[in-house]
Amino acid sequence: MSRWRPVTSGIPEGSVLGPVLFNIFVGDMDSGIEHTLGKFADDTKPSSAVNTLEGRDAIQRGLGRLERWACVNLIKCNETKCRVLHTSWGNPKHKYRLGDEGMESSPEEKDLGVLVDKKLKHDPATCTHSSEGQLYPGLHPQQRGQQGERGDSAPLC
Repeated sequence: MSRWRPVTSGIPEGSVLGPVLFNIFVGDMDSGIEHTLGKFADDTKPSSAVNTLEGRDAIQRGLGRLERWACVNLIKCNETKCRVLHTSWGNPKHKYRLGDEGMESSPEEKDLGVLVDKKLKHDPATCTHSSEGQLYPGLHPQQRGQQGERGDSAPLC
């Protein structure tokens, strides 16, 4: 039988209760957010089709809410990993900020081992274990490989 050990903070890695408590902890993260917010482990990805100034402002408000949520919950955002992936033809490439810092635009991003570029094309060399149906998790099957209307943007944090 295992012996009891003191836990000074957090939940021991590999516990059954850890993921449940984490989901409860981040459950209110998307409260008041006006766009899609993808959450996977320690990554958060706000995304939306942005083809108006109002859409751009909604994304920026969402980033502000996420920053305030992180501050209230004593979570530090790694701003060096926060970038914007602008997609589609004719994208106005709006600028976003996280706190006082501007977010860099990125021509491509690697997410869960899949490299995706601004045209939503993937690099098959990075997808050796993915089937066609899993290349773009979170995208509806009709959206895969399509260019959205002018101005789709997806901040990645």
